[in-house]
Amino acid sequence: MASTEKPPVVTSTVKWRFPAVHPEGRKFVAISAGLTLLLTWAVSHVLFWPLVGVTIWVATFFRDPVRTTPVGEGMIIAPADGLVTMIQRVPVPREMDGGNGITDATRLRVSMFMSVFDVHINRSPVAGTIRQVVYLSGKFLNADLDKASDENERQHFVIEDRDGVRIGFTQIAGLVARRIMGFVKPGDMVAAGQRVGLIRFGSRLDVYLPDDYAPQVTLGQRTIAGETLIGRRGARAVDGVSQ
Repeated sequence: MASTEKPPVVTSTVKWRFPAVHPEGRKFVAISAGLTLLLTWAVSHVLFWPLVGVTIWVATFFRDPVRTTPVGEGMIIAPADGLVTMIQRVPVPREMDGGNGITDATRLRVSMFMSVFDVHINRSPVAGTIRQVVYLSGKFLNADLDKASDENERQHFVIEDRDGVRIGFTQIAGLVARRIMGFVKPGDMVAAGQRVGLIRFGSRLDVYLPDDYAPQVTLGQRTIAGETLIGRRGARAVDGVSQ
């Protein structure tokens, strides 16, 4: 006779610790710490604590926290931490057009603004294959402006999911940001929530939703990269959002 006894529940305790610093940011933390020691020694001890604060901020900017990505079909996950500042139907960037890109003339764009206090590691919104990566140099306008999508330094990604649907998203530099980095290339397979890029010091990220996906966020909402659901196939848009 099979035993009906339930297996014991295993519990554990996790203590808080500072999130890991991404490898791309460690050199900046080291430079900041070095300057702190140098200026304190060469100029004044009064500078020590303010410069320590700057070093802590640099480490915080490049933090890379653990994230748990929802699992399911027909979901688009936020690729960035930030504030949802725009949800509007716009023409698809011409750089995303072509054989490996997106053929739709227009799509609903969800824009997330990242302040200098947000995590700046960008993650894949879906699982699939990277079909296109296009980098464009440009201006450094305020990333909150609509024209930043067309004029600022930016990098476009197109991912084809397992159903053959292509989702585009764009890293956009801002007033302070001066370096966009991508960690993937065309042909790479990525998981939803996988780290795919980084923007240094404040910026924006746009996601272009396919027509059969409805936005699941609203203006003013904060998103968490790799965790917040921003689009769902066949669903209704959240209240107050038009398509």
